[in-house]
Order: sequence, then C-alpha cells, then structure tokens
Amino acid sequence: MWHPCQVSTVESLVGDWLPLPDVSELLNVSITKVHGLLDDRSLLALRIGERKIRSVPAGFFVGSQVLDSLKGTISVLVDAGFTDEEAIVWLFTDDESLPGRPVDALREGRKTEIRRRAQSLAW
Repeated sequence: MWHPCQVSTVESLVGDWLPLPDVSELLNVSITKVHGLLDDRSLLALRIGERKIRSVPAGFFVGSQVLDSLKGTISVLVDAGFTDEEAIVWLFTDDESLPGRPVDALREGRKTEIRRRAQSLAW
C-alpha cells in the first residue's frame, strides 16, 4: 500500500483551499449540490484551519468547473483503500517519474496514466 511522504500537513501541501460556500459560488450551484458532489465522490473535502472548516483543494477546479477526470480518479483511489486525506495527499505530491503532481497531470489531460498509477497502488 502506498503511504504519503512526510509532509508538514496536507493543508500546506495543497496550498489553496476553498470552503464549501466558495465552491458553491464558484460552480454557481446550491450548497446542497456541493454536498451532493462530495457524497458521490466527485469532489473531496477535508476540515482544515483553526476552525476546521470543510474545504476543497482549489486545484480540483478548472475555471468554474470541476476537473472532469477527477471523479473517476477519486474512485480508483478509494477502491485502492485510500482515505480522503490520503487521496488528496497522493494527488498533490510531486512524483519525479511523471514529473510533477498527479493533479497537474490530470489537468493536462493525462488521466489514463494517472489512473493506471493509482490502480497499481492497490496491489
């Protein structure tokens, strides 16, 4: 099983986070719809900051839309046994063999390569 490298916190690894009301505004949908996106694993959120506010990595969005290859990639990671936090850490951790971060490769349209790598983590 893959384990994240030592990072100070997932918060600093990701950098930019959007609280759920901001996600609602960005996507121009109700907060209930945002909760639905979290429930169906189209998005992942963690409780961050001093107040532990549920927030989503800003890197999960392209303009005012959710990164289209994210949901399937999250499904593969969850099927491999990752928690939400582990999945976010994996997506935002630099990988020399890519090079770069898996989330950036998804943004570049390289979802097949990233999902193949994610599937291999389950073995």
